[in-house]
Amino acid sequence: MLASPLYRGATIALFLSGLGFSAAAPQIASFLVNELGASLSAAGLFYLTSLTAPVIGYLVGARSDRTGARLGLFRVCAVAGFAGWTGIAFSTQLWMPYVISAVVLGFAGAATSQLFAAVHDELETHPDPGNDGVVAGVRMAMTGGWVVGPVAGSFLAAQTSLRVMLLATAICTLAQVVPLGVLRKPSSAPSTEQPTGRRTGAPGLRAMLPLLAFTALYVLVYAGEPVKYAYLPIYMNGQLNFPSGLAGAIIGIQPLVEIVLMPVAVLVARRVGMMRLMVVGAAFGVAANICFATTGTAAGLFAGQILMGGVWAVFAALGIIVAQRLLPTGVATASAIFLSSTALASALGGAAGGIGAATLGLPHVFFIPAVAGLAAVVGLAAMTRSSGHNL
Repeated sequence: MLASPLYRGATIALFLSGLGFSAAAPQIASFLVNELGASLSAAGLFYLTSLTAPVIGYLVGARSDRTGARLGLFRVCAVAGFAGWTGIAFSTQLWMPYVISAVVLGFAGAATSQLFAAVHDELETHPDPGNDGVVAGVRMAMTGGWVVGPVAGSFLAAQTSLRVMLLATAICTLAQVVPLGVLRKPSSAPSTEQPTGRRTGAPGLRAMLPLLAFTALYVLVYAGEPVKYAYLPIYMNGQLNFPSGLAGAIIGIQPLVEIVLMPVAVLVARRVGMMRLMVVGAAFGVAANICFATTGTAAGLFAGQILMGGVWAVFAALGIIVAQRLLPTGVATASAIFLSSTALASALGGAAGGIGAATLGLPHVFFIPAVAGLAAVVGLAAMTRSSGHNL
């Protein structure tokens, strides 16, 4: 990874992407309320603007698969993301961040999918049993950015202002292009004249069905994240009366477990198969949400968060690999659809959590993502048993 300009550049770029976005994500609602005068309900609706991200991701991915211009489109999307975050930082009217997010910020996420497509192209020219480890290593850099980003964003906002913090996110988004320099494509990458099948046009619906099924199941797994981040702190602070240090430790242990277990997930997947391991990962998510809903103790919530770390170690390390293998004729399209589905899952999970909190209350709202995760377990197990989908 260190020897390859592409792998090295992609690793640094994805760290910057995770750092910038995770710094802004927990602060954007505060920005809308404190700087632009939004109500709490209006601030919550901001997250629905991410529903355009899958559409933008698909269009960019299809274009990439037609032309093969992975890194060129990556740079265009990174510049668009920079413009979007800068526009939000300097917004003076409440409607401006909503429009900018819906129209422009979807391109920032599409930049990530182009990097994974470029890495896939390079790995395809050098077949090796360790290639999955390269993808996982690159993906770990993005997770590392998510570990550092929320703390860095909170500190910067406290020391300066929310607008400065959002501008820093814009700079991180643009800075992704620096590690890759003027690299256009790896020297060993196949040319557009070779009959690889990747640049013959967008894949048809029938070819995309396994990918779409897998992505839908991933959405069911991921939908528990917005529920957890919205209501677990409220539950710990409001009902369990945990000290702030203990509550912070419970929240913070998940990404630590995740980044430690990601290499382990790759090694285990080589022995048991990726889809089989994902069935186990989804089952961990069901168990984690049951812990949140039923234990009511620090030990139980720690156990739930450790289980969640296992969930995302599996899906973060292997999800993009599975998505690309399910649509080998359109790896950029597959990457874009899979990666942008987290925005859809966040919106849907947030809505379901809001309804569940109002009807079931805390902590029983966590039974909703537990049921969704159980459906994902069943669906992934069915895909595993079907021919060709154990990977």
